[in-house]
Amino acid sequence: MTAINIVIIGYGGMGSYHQKELMPHELVNVIGVYDIAQKAQDKAREAGLTVYDSLEQVLKDASVEAVLIATPNDVHKALSIAALRAGKQVICEKPVAMNVGELDDILAVAAETGNTFMVHQNRRWDPDFLVIRELYQNGQIGDLFQIESRVQGANGIPGDWREQAEHGGGMLLDWGVHLIDQILWLIDNPVKSMAADFSYVLGQEVDDGFILYLTFENGIRSLIEVGTTNYSQLPRWYVKGLNGAAKIDNWDLSGEIVVATNQADLVAPAPIKAGVGLTKTMAPPSEEATKKVAITEVLPEFPSFYQNFYDVLRNGAAPIVKNDEVRKVLSLIDSVFDLVKS
Repeated sequence: MTAINIVIIGYGGMGSYHQKELMPHELVNVIGVYDIAQKAQDKAREAGLTVYDSLEQVLKDASVEAVLIATPNDVHKALSIAALRAGKQVICEKPVAMNVGELDDILAVAAETGNTFMVHQNRRWDPDFLVIRELYQNGQIGDLFQIESRVQGANGIPGDWREQAEHGGGMLLDWGVHLIDQILWLIDNPVKSMAADFSYVLGQEVDDGFILYLTFENGIRSLIEVGTTNYSQLPRWYVKGLNGAAKIDNWDLSGEIVVATNQADLVAPAPIKAGVGLTKTMAPPSEEATKKVAITEVLPEFPSFYQNFYDVLRNGAAPIVKNDEVRKVLSLIDSVFDLVKS
């Protein structure tokens, strides 16, 4: 087993996280870092890594087989194309580019050179998403017809380039890329219609949150919401099926799955007092009408991102994150921006 020699371009929070937490050392050997920020260079040296003086030095180093690009979004295209033309295999952090036109330029060079280009859409491996994916596939609560996916916090936008439009800041291009990728990968069906709304309550030039409604041609509806001003959060996931519902509160998999028992001899619910009135429609079902099922961890049936990257390069495997899937996500995001502007 020959490890892949890789250089990290951009050793900020995400770049260093790859090196410290995600890259299996038996598969990927980090031989150096390139970053224009002195603070990042110092951090790399503290981690025992070689710091390259320039991008040119990285690209001319014959011992470098691949690069990871973990920089602000606006330079992904230029760095990816330069690396591909230099004969390097490329992993790029999300969002892969500022728009689908930039991605098409990158993919054209990847096809021309024959080098591998993969995007790190890591949220496909999230345990909460894998539970929802299992529910979608196994029919435990019947066919899903409504899927709500939310990520909410109360800390605002991180105080760095993510606040600036020129660098591709804002929540749609940050968390939105992850949540849209999950939904489009889950529901392999064309989007029939959509509606969207951005939040700018923090007064910055980029969105501090958004709500996106998608309706697919097969009838499934999805709500995707990201917020940075939510002092009380809604569940990470809420899904409805024809025979039950599921709620996952957060990444720790707290929540519940409720399944209808469909017993034929159930007594109809009696009206209850609701506020100053009565309702039978909103009365809770009897204890016999439903059962609660514990949420259990679902392991992916596919390898980790870096195992897959290694297998693509060494064994000719197919990428789990395919570039046409990445393009669909970015194309949808372009459409959301256009929709909100109109």
